[in-house]
Amino acid sequence: MNRFRQMAVFAHIVESGSITGAADSLELSKSVISQHLKALETELDVVLLKRTTRRQSLTSAGEQFYQQCKALNQIASDAWFEVEQTKLAPQGRVRITAPNALMETLVTPAISGLLKQYPLLEPELISHDQHLDLLSEDIDLAIRVGQSEQSMLMQKRIGSFRDVLVGSKSIIENADIDTLPYVANTWQGKNIVHQFESNAHQFKQYTAKAHCVTNSFHTCLALIQSGCGIGIVPDFHLSKLSDDIALVFPEYHLPINNIYGLHPYGHKAPLNIKVSLEAITAVF
Repeated sequence: MNRFRQMAVFAHIVESGSITGAADSLELSKSVISQHLKALETELDVVLLKRTTRRQSLTSAGEQFYQQCKALNQIASDAWFEVEQTKLAPQGRVRITAPNALMETLVTPAISGLLKQYPLLEPELISHDQHLDLLSEDIDLAIRVGQSEQSMLMQKRIGSFRDVLVGSKSIIENADIDTLPYVANTWQGKNIVHQFESNAHQFKQYTAKAHCVTNSFHTCLALIQSGCGIGIVPDFHLSKLSDDIALVFPEYHLPINNIYGLHPYGHKAPLNIKVSLEAITAVF
């Protein structure tokens, strides 16, 4: 690290025209500047500057070395500038994961609107019903149902919804609900238990063994709509379902599910993470 600092100081000496000028531009004492130059020439075992009381000039080796130091300073300056720019407008990659049920209906519309406002943003959307590890999968932002137990992640509640038990009218009308096949998502397991409550605080428990299990929300939804059985979907999907789909227990509801946004950046999340999370929150 001292070597890079000495190279940067040397470039300032050359460009300022003197040790005094470099000391002024870097806000350091002349003795510190001189020490850096002396240490650099000692380590290289080469004279870089010929100095008199009135002027200085580069040696041949010093001229070659200065060009490399100048390039190094420019790279550092450009890197600093590029990072500063990311604080002014959202830009660059942002990897976002969400369950299938949330990605299509909530996350995608939010990010679509964000892209129109910030065209330099480069979102990568990963639709997955399993909880991906944010660090090993290089995820910037995760949208999940329920809180995470990982204490190193920042998490913010951004909305909520209820699951609704639905099925095709053709199979639930005049049928014994307990005999209807149940279509489950993988995360539900095979043994299904739903605890319902009415507005009058009456409770109803529904239990079943999954007849069909799928690891895709959209596959589960397609099976329900085709009349293969009953199953749960988020309430915000109801408006998108066909007219043949109805609530199994219309007088009852399931508990509220809270939705959280999670990221691994602590209290200093990059701007593209902040605006993405704000846009998704606004959809809710």
